[in-house]
Amino acid sequence: MGRHFTLLSGGLCLLWVLLFCGCADTHHRMIISVPDQQMLVLTDGRPVAVYKVSTSKYGVGDREGSYATPLGKLRVRQKIGDGAPLGAVFHSRRPTGEVLEPNAPGRDPIVTRILWLDGLEPHNRNAFSRCIYIHGTPQEAMLGAPASYGCIRMSSADVARLYDLVGRGARVEITERHLVLPPKE
Repeated sequence: MGRHFTLLSGGLCLLWVLLFCGCADTHHRMIISVPDQQMLVLTDGRPVAVYKVSTSKYGVGDREGSYATPLGKLRVRQKIGDGAPLGAVFHSRRPTGEVLEPNAPGRDPIVTRILWLDGLEPHNRNAFSRCIYIHGTPQEAMLGAPASYGCIRMSSADVARLYDLVGRGARVEITERHLVLPPKE
């Protein structure tokens, strides 16, 4: 009995290490500029994409109930939406079965994919409990201007590409500095 317990507990420890420690994405980093309303994506330090985004229309911060976008260093803690169609509506992080076209009138749900962020610094420690995400929006015409309720909004096509590129643990930096973009070729 004791030997079986040791093997079982050793196997559980290995599983825990693989799930929570060994799978962190250390190759990708996203820098989100609030003044530029853009996201720069880096793979192993090299720029690979620039996306138009929307941060909060209520400014920056991490106070509960503020609807502000938190600044600083964060990480992708959870990814939600594998295989969902572009425009799939999520409520409480679950697909509803509804699919919206870009710029569908009258509604502003979370669509397509969710990258749930976790703050890594004291001034953004509430990000996960506040449900701060990088997610798709049907209001794509509003991208490029602050329009969200704290999250980082992207077009459905862009957030699906980002979701496929980055893994859990990928680093995110939200800054009030302008992006330094690579020269266009």
